[in-house]
Amino acid sequence: MITPREVPPDRFNQKLAMYLKEKFPEIRPPEWAMYAKTGPHKDRPPLDTDWWYYRAASILRKLYVSDEPVGIETFRTIYGGRQRRGVAPPHFRKAGGSHIRKILQQLEKAGLVRRTKQGRVLTPAGRSVLDHVAYFTFLEIAEEMKELKKYVEK
Repeated sequence: MITPREVPPDRFNQKLAMYLKEKFPEIRPPEWAMYAKTGPHKDRPPLDTDWWYYRAASILRKLYVSDEPVGIETFRTIYGGRQRRGVAPPHFRKAGGSHIRKILQQLEKAGLVRRTKQGRVLTPAGRSVLDHVAYFTFLEIAEEMKELKKYVEK
């Protein structure tokens, strides 16, 4: 069985983001999403209009790969970065938590994620969606790379 662990993350996140945009009406960016920076280490808001879906896809993949519950603070650390401070040395800053929290709430509403005392975990429906997208992403990659044809289940 093909899982998101066997598929390149960039291709997988791109396919999953478009799948979330088409199939889940619960996952929509709020009106402030076009103007908000994702953290203090960023100078501008994201330029891509679909960044909300890409971040949701990335969060889902990280929940899949992680074997334990993941909280908002962990996601803030994952998506954080180095803040440049002029002539002073740069320092690491966590990402903003608002957009991560809203995305997780939307994923909960869609039934892909559930909340526990330790953090968020994927539901069986969420795992199924990610496995489905990973399989079709692998098929697409196998079409491009002929040496992967032997791994495609018939």
